[in-house]
Amino acid sequence: MIHQYKLNGFNIVLDVCSGSVHVVDEVAYDIIADFENKEKDVIVAEMLEKYTSDDVTEADILECYAQVEELKENGKLFAPDTFEPMANKLKEKTAGVVKALCLHIAHTCNLNCSYCFASQGKYHGDRAVMSFEVGKQALDFLVANSGTRHNLEVDFFGGEPLMNFQVVKDLVAYARSIEKEKGKNFRFTLTTNGVLVDDDVIEWANRECSNVVLSLDGRKEVHDRFRVDYAGNGSWEKIVPKFQKFVEARGGKEYYMRGTFTHANPDFLEDIKQMLDLGFNELSMEPVVCAKDDPSALTDEDMEIVMKQYEELASLMLERDREGRPFTFYHYMIDLTGGPCIYKRISGCGSGTEYMAVTPWGDLYPCHQFVGEERFKLGDIWNGVTNKEVQGEFAACNVYAHPECRDCWARLYCSGGCAANAYHATGSVTGVYEDGCKLFRKRMECAIMVAIVRALGE
Repeated sequence: MIHQYKLNGFNIVLDVCSGSVHVVDEVAYDIIADFENKEKDVIVAEMLEKYTSDDVTEADILECYAQVEELKENGKLFAPDTFEPMANKLKEKTAGVVKALCLHIAHTCNLNCSYCFASQGKYHGDRAVMSFEVGKQALDFLVANSGTRHNLEVDFFGGEPLMNFQVVKDLVAYARSIEKEKGKNFRFTLTTNGVLVDDDVIEWANRECSNVVLSLDGRKEVHDRFRVDYAGNGSWEKIVPKFQKFVEARGGKEYYMRGTFTHANPDFLEDIKQMLDLGFNELSMEPVVCAKDDPSALTDEDMEIVMKQYEELASLMLERDREGRPFTFYHYMIDLTGGPCIYKRISGCGSGTEYMAVTPWGDLYPCHQFVGEERFKLGDIWNGVTNKEVQGEFAACNVYAHPECRDCWARLYCSGGCAANAYHATGSVTGVYEDGCKLFRKRMECAIMVAIVRALGE
């Protein structure tokens, strides 16, 4: 399978199964489009007719055709999909091994964001905070079930984790105390809305966290539309100075400014520009995922705006590259020369198998977006995974478990997409969240184009 598109003056051809990316001229672009559907003589005649005024000779066309043939023979064009037999190999090999936990350290929040998928941090249940004892058992569960893995990931999540900051600190101290004995290395991530950030938080996080995720929706009027406290007051003025101090103090360590765009701001590039003006260069803007009838939901008209915004974002990134002011956009991070192995690319994110979420009470769920969905409760941190049937559903999740993915050129980039989004859109973890797919494909086209320009040094 190939995918062809034109963007920013480039004719781009992706060979889906080999991973090859080709930048070609107009003649080659057209020949590749017809190569497997028409006879050689027909293609040559059509190219001669189409390019007769461009000084393209028959010899030029025949040479180009021969080059396409050579690329096919070398497995760099029209490569067959031979990966399906491998689809479950990685999960079979790592069965029972857990490498990461999302600790729901606080099922409560000091903001009242109407678009929050977690129901203002409560996850459709009671407000609660995780005790040290539960968190300690969660870390012990992770170590005990991590097999020979050395690096273990722990995300402190909520709600708002800083509403239970002492327990967060105590758990990290406990993890550090057992690393050497257990032969493990813990990597911690903190996600925060910023309201409770202070010097103590900054100093601790910059010492202990390999990454921090800071929630900011961009422009003040956009951010304060949703990210308000329980009195209805916006949080932008309160958190932006704290985030600036936080990022400056990190001294180059990883962080992300993570925003959400909705029906209120499909022109999210303006929010990206605001973040850049504030001094933030590691950015992520995510489309809202909610019911179609939700006031925040993106409409069909919004989707068209968003598609154009992704293209303009790519142009802005390249412009800033030329100016010596580069920035990172999470969804445009792609390595055309390496990246994940094929097993990972076809097997999905690992939710429910190697990655799980832990509630304040110690219950296990496939990921943070399934917490509160009782059907998906996997077990708990004392008894482990007891709901083998549901875990089996997630173990079987791979790109080939989605019939719609088989004809999609982006399948080896998305690995079948997000199981939670699929479930909430279709009722099945192997369904397809079509709006999300449309946006993902556009992001990938833009990301590949940016990677091409950077590789060419243009």
